[in-house]
Amino acid sequence: MYINQVNFSPLVVAEPSESYQSGATLNRWVEVLVDCPGSTGLFTYRLPAQLEIKPGDILSVPFGAQQLGAIAIRLLSQPNIDLPPEKIREVEDIVSVGFFPSAYWELLNRVAAYYYTPLIQVIRVALPPGLLGRSQRRIRIIRGTGEDESNYLLTSGNPSAFLTPTARQIWELLQGQPAGNYSFAYLQQKVKFAYRGIRELLRFGLVESYLEPPRLTRPKLQKAVTLIATIDEELTTRQREILEVLRRRGGELWQNELLVICNASSSILKTLAQKGYIVIEEREVLRTEQGPQLVGDGAKSLTAAQASALETIQTLDGFAEVLLHGVTGSGKTEVYLQAIAPLLNQGKSALVLVPEIGLTPQLTDRFRARFGNKVSVYHSALSDGERYDTWRQMLIGEPQVVIGTRSAVFAPLPKLSLIILDEEHDSSFKQDSPIPTYHARSVAQWRAELENCPLVLGSATPSLESWVSVRTSPPSPLSASREGGQERNLNSAGRSYYLSLPERINSRPLPPVEIVDMRQELQQGNRSIFSRSLQAALQQLQERKQQGILFIHRRGHSTFVSCRSCGYVLECPHCDVSLAYHHTEEKAPELLRCHYCNYARSHPKFCPDCSSPYLKFFGSGTQRVTQELARQFPNLRLIRFDSDTTRNKGSHRTLLTQFANGEADLLVGTQMLTKGLDLPQVTLVGVVAADGLLNLSDYRASERAFQTLTQVAGRAGRGDDPGRVIVQTYTTEHQVIAAVRSHDYLSFSEAELEQRQALNYPPYGRLILLRLSSLDAIQVQNTAQIIATALSTEEEFEILGPAPASILRVANRYRWQILIKFAPDALPKLPDWEEVRSLCPPSVSLTIDVDPLNIM
Repeated sequence: MYINQVNFSPLVVAEPSESYQSGATLNRWVEVLVDCPGSTGLFTYRLPAQLEIKPGDILSVPFGAQQLGAIAIRLLSQPNIDLPPEKIREVEDIVSVGFFPSAYWELLNRVAAYYYTPLIQVIRVALPPGLLGRSQRRIRIIRGTGEDESNYLLTSGNPSAFLTPTARQIWELLQGQPAGNYSFAYLQQKVKFAYRGIRELLRFGLVESYLEPPRLTRPKLQKAVTLIATIDEELTTRQREILEVLRRRGGELWQNELLVICNASSSILKTLAQKGYIVIEEREVLRTEQGPQLVGDGAKSLTAAQASALETIQTLDGFAEVLLHGVTGSGKTEVYLQAIAPLLNQGKSALVLVPEIGLTPQLTDRFRARFGNKVSVYHSALSDGERYDTWRQMLIGEPQVVIGTRSAVFAPLPKLSLIILDEEHDSSFKQDSPIPTYHARSVAQWRAELENCPLVLGSATPSLESWVSVRTSPPSPLSASREGGQERNLNSAGRSYYLSLPERINSRPLPPVEIVDMRQELQQGNRSIFSRSLQAALQQLQERKQQGILFIHRRGHSTFVSCRSCGYVLECPHCDVSLAYHHTEEKAPELLRCHYCNYARSHPKFCPDCSSPYLKFFGSGTQRVTQELARQFPNLRLIRFDSDTTRNKGSHRTLLTQFANGEADLLVGTQMLTKGLDLPQVTLVGVVAADGLLNLSDYRASERAFQTLTQVAGRAGRGDDPGRVIVQTYTTEHQVIAAVRSHDYLSFSEAELEQRQALNYPPYGRLILLRLSSLDAIQVQNTAQIIATALSTEEEFEILGPAPASILRVANRYRWQILIKFAPDALPKLPDWEEVRSLCPPSVSLTIDVDPLNIM
């Protein structure tokens, strides 16, 4: 582990009461954790006289030839006896005043220990971008003047004539850049043996090397104008006009706004400031996500099951884990809102986690309509400045609600009193890479324990891990839940509750699910990707002025492109996968794209293997489905909702708003459609090809397929009009299809858990996946075998593999896997991972994924 070399464990930030005061003795030191790959343990630095540093502060420190980010851990009155004082370097600056309370620091330590990750890597995930900066070495041309005779090369007409080929190549690169300035790392990538050429250019005095300071995120400042004196006759007419505008606007305006309103220049404002009528000063502008203006919303009346669930949650005192199992459209969000309201009134805060960024606009609007500006959003789609300012606003201590994706589980909220995971079953809560490979549900559970507050897991299709964890005895059906929807169970983790919302709001029925056998459609002459039943339903949408959703498993146009003459399939040159056809826009070039490394190429006119012109598209993605819809139903208005159409900031909100406003009849999309969207006007849901979800080489395939199909089916019939679901499949006999047809979570979970238990897979067993990758196919295979052999001496766990990944090559890297299976009670006594990593040569990358969700 990263902290093995530290002489105390777990790592604890010293109490912040001890700090360095500028008037105290100068010989004071601080131990810091440095953000540098490969560095372990703590490093000692001298405290400069002008800085007041406390444990938990984020610092900038010199480290080797660089300047890096660091965390102040503890202050020392004496440095380590082995360190000569004259060799101890000084802290450069304070980046941010520390905020690490003891419970938060313990959480970071627990994440680092459980996921076998260096502590500093966990801190990087927890902090917003730009706080832990890193300097970089840069090379720039020394601009000579005609009068400078000290360097004959600079004064000569062609310095490159005197240089070696390597130095000449670097010189030409620098000359081609307007500023004549490149990073050392970039030059190393572009020129072989770049360091030799740079050394030559430095020796001749043609370039200079310098260290660029870290580019840290800072508060955004903007000039504000404040009126401080009465308007009198001494001023010109123009000056009085400007001051009158300022007075009518409350006496304060941003300078750029005032200049635009008055069509004036900044010089006239400077004159007014010199005369003492106004003050111009810089003030901070908060960069936060701005939502639309919303009409205030009050609490809704609750059903009996909702009221019972709310009462249970509100009476919880201290840590408890609650599984809120409510069918789609049963009003889980209203329970969340009413559970949070009294906490805000008591000066406390709440954290709401959602699986996808696409969910946040709709959920955020509901929360802001209820709680106003007490709601903040925190996710990776925000700009660095927005994340930084939102993070700092949390530290102020005001009661607030933060809504975010998995990284928001580390939000430093004051007086955190409730954590909610909506759609807790969703795999988006698990991070596959980079490290730490944490699951937000596990981290939320630890945080709730440390903060001593309840954790609510909400879902219509709970994960089997949560189902088994909370339900210690065979559960009763949703329709017959005991005590008005509440059951209390005690397990080894502490207090746990099962709360049921078995019916939709206003007793609306769950939509009937029609299963269409596409084999029969083909036998009866229907070669369309739409069954006759779905075609008729789509035709009725516009006639009845209703809306629908069409779910497709994949984005793009076609799954692969194949030659009908020789069978050749166009594949990615960097990955062992076929290229998918993407149609960007009308008359644009036909594009083939890899969904793994993003490689793209134009669609060839002839087969690269046999030169045949007969290339055919196979499979159906969202683009092909929309094109086919436009051909068969030209009057049907469509909106595509997938990762291709939602790349730009705010596009999720824009598309969903257009659909909610009735600007389209049909929403066509991928997995994003399944994640909690509440669209009351939708009466039809169609699943074009359910088989793409069922036939995957993953033990979780059935669980994921059931969750996805049940969730997307639940988008229908949430309003006044009844809903209808049509699922097209070639395997109508599959157990998942049968369970989806009857909305039967109980029978599905019992059958699936029986299989998991027989194979000792989660939740009855635990897994750790070792992922190895390298550019060298032989080396990564040999390394995987060496590690598997070293691990096989242990008896506490079972080793599966090594084996190549299901897609062996991605982005030119060959991938092998080793799966470790062990009992569910606790992590096994695994070998020192530093020893395991030492078996990997530098060219082989190793990732340790604890509790993996994706083993493909």
